[in-house]
Amino acid sequence: MITGATKGKVDAIWQKMWEGGITNPIEVISQLTYLMFIRSLDEKQLEAEQMEQMLGVPQKRIFPEGVYRNAYGAEMPYDALRWSRFKDKPSEEMYRIVDQFVFPFIREMGGDSAFSKAMEGATFGFPAGKTSLLEKAVDGIEELLSGFDDNIGDLGDLYEYMLSKLSTAGTNGQFRTPKHIRDMMVAMVAPKPGELICDPACGTAGFLISSAEFIRNNHESGMSAADWDAFAGTNGAEPQFSGFEMDQTMLRISAMNLMLHGAEAPDVRYLDSISKNNTVCGKYDVILANPPFTGSVDVEDIDKSLRAIVDSKSTELLFVALFLRMLKLGGRCACIVPNGVLFRSNSKAYGQLRRELVENQKLEAIIYMPSGVFKPYSGVSTAVLIFTKTNAGGTDDVWFYNMEGDGYTLDDKRDPDDKHDDIPDILKRWTNLEGEKSRARNEKSFLVPKQEIVDNDYDFSFNKYTEMEYKRIEYPPTEEILKELDELNVQMAEGLAEIRRLLAGDFDA
Repeated sequence: MITGATKGKVDAIWQKMWEGGITNPIEVISQLTYLMFIRSLDEKQLEAEQMEQMLGVPQKRIFPEGVYRNAYGAEMPYDALRWSRFKDKPSEEMYRIVDQFVFPFIREMGGDSAFSKAMEGATFGFPAGKTSLLEKAVDGIEELLSGFDDNIGDLGDLYEYMLSKLSTAGTNGQFRTPKHIRDMMVAMVAPKPGELICDPACGTAGFLISSAEFIRNNHESGMSAADWDAFAGTNGAEPQFSGFEMDQTMLRISAMNLMLHGAEAPDVRYLDSISKNNTVCGKYDVILANPPFTGSVDVEDIDKSLRAIVDSKSTELLFVALFLRMLKLGGRCACIVPNGVLFRSNSKAYGQLRRELVENQKLEAIIYMPSGVFKPYSGVSTAVLIFTKTNAGGTDDVWFYNMEGDGYTLDDKRDPDDKHDDIPDILKRWTNLEGEKSRARNEKSFLVPKQEIVDNDYDFSFNKYTEMEYKRIEYPPTEEILKELDELNVQMAEGLAEIRRLLAGDFDA
């Protein structure tokens, strides 16, 4: 999450873009994102140069030696395309370099990869007659990112704030999952090197980036050359990271985001995941997702294999059915669902899905999250489902955890709140579920046997299984309370009489 100072800097850049004639919010977001990406590429190049000096071993460079030739035959040294080389140029020269060389370069840099496909149709939107606008944007981004933390590679955080400036932000369930929630979910399914990971509603690729960071942090020293090829999606290896998205702007950001995290050629594509166009089945080891919660789709466009799992046109149900279809046997999933999926009984489909998870798959955990997690975009109550695909059952004891805080205030401001953070406790207890067997039903977490869930008609509500504590409170007799009220009334009357006396000027009485 970004700070108020950072938001102020974004607002200042946004205002300059508006004043310069770029008034379409989507266009503002796109152009600023391209510039942030261009700057991040230079940062990556600098890291590679530093590694070369330290190790004495040549590193792969984004800007190689030699000359770049654009589609019109004009040439410029690759080194001149770097942010640090053009950012201080006069506005006219800066505009020429970015327009004629830098922007064409980033569109082509992915070769025939998903990145280049995502960049198809991308245009440099700064008006040629206002070269000073580009200079102002570059200066603003330099000031913004030079003070940002080491996570600038995750462009999604800044994109999230820019998206909030649109009147349509979040209306289709397209709000971004906070990084600390993503990291928690990733840690619970613990992806490994070589495993295929997918988010069928990837947005800005946050879950895939958190997965990449988890793999690096926990397995980097033991990864083989084949593991690294899969991680990057290079040398003919099947890409480890896959994502599907229907918003072209977010698709471009996800491709840029993953490239900055070492996934040079991920399988990121424009696709309606729950339509007939998505034929992926039994492919992935891990699925992590926060799919759209609202709306429904045309029944005719829904793949029949999904309706075989859950007969519905509600997106929150169809996506969970999709995850089951796309996972390999033994594949793990952590996904966010609205609380209605856990208990709704007015539609047969909801119970059908819950029964599927309990009887035919291995439902392992339900993390109930407070309603403020997705503010300011939405106050919807949500939960995390964690399950393994078996197609043969296996549900035993299901772990329930009632998260009361996630380390941030639950209002629209979402300020840090370390005193109310259950995530460390969740991760600690998740690694020792045996110890949860002794937990009482009035605790934050406990295990619920499968049979008890079955007996409750597959209702996943937390309150269905928790024990409420009732404390007897002794109140004074009614006569005593009335006597106290009479005494208070007398005191009030005497006080009012004293005020009136003073107002009348009677100070001597």
